[in-house]
Amino acid sequence: MHTMKFMPLVAAAVIAACSNDSVTNPTPVPPQATVVTATGSIATKVDEFRNLLGPSNGATAGEQPSGRREITWDGAGANPFDNKNDFPAGFFNSNVKSGAVFTTSGTGFRNDSTLFVDINPTYAAQFKFFSANKIFAPIGSNQLDQLFQVAGQPTPAVTRGFGVVFSDVDLADKTTIQLFAQDGSDLGTFAAPVRSDDAGFSFVGVTFDQAIIARARITLGTGALAANVNDVTDGGTVDLVVLDNLIYGEPKKAF
Repeated sequence: MHTMKFMPLVAAAVIAACSNDSVTNPTPVPPQATVVTATGSIATKVDEFRNLLGPSNGATAGEQPSGRREITWDGAGANPFDNKNDFPAGFFNSNVKSGAVFTTSGTGFRNDSTLFVDINPTYAAQFKFFSANKIFAPIGSNQLDQLFQVAGQPTPAVTRGFGVVFSDVDLADKTTIQLFAQDGSDLGTFAAPVRSDDAGFSFVGVTFDQAIIARARITLGTGALAANVNDVTDGGTVDLVVLDNLIYGEPKKAF
């Protein structure tokens, strides 16, 4: 009897809802992010972010149950590509099994041990390395994307956290990481703080409760490195920024 009485009421409510043009679907609640930022002496906050993600899995091939991966650019395996503009976009999933592949609208990538002085000698006074002694940037663009794959495999993956150490952020809200889900939806844009001392380091890292990040877009200041382009602190018109450590949660197979 209770079921018989309940069903007409449900039907009536559905009909009423369908006939009411003012009823709309609720706005989806965006996933909640935990954001870690630092400028100046950033080492403590970088370690805090590492601890949020768990222990390092190094270059162990295959999906690991938990933990993190980290790219420092400093390994000997990258030496043949150093200080040139043709660093392989898939190096950190084919040569080194770290689950990272890069893309850019520019002409390539440069892994540099000379503070980019071969591009422009003035850069020696602009950039520093966080982990000795190489830093990284796209060539012909100030933007690159990191895609995630299962370590050592061409299998698309997602991660729960992503963070970047930047060198020489001079302008607020211009150096950012923008995160995207597997369906392409925007998970948010997060700015690195302006550098606060001569060392020039800034850090921003973001974690979620679940592995939902499929792509990270990194925007480095407001201009690309070039022979005739100087930083705003050296008489130029653009903020030139490069990156060092990339820290991210273990890439998990995307479904």
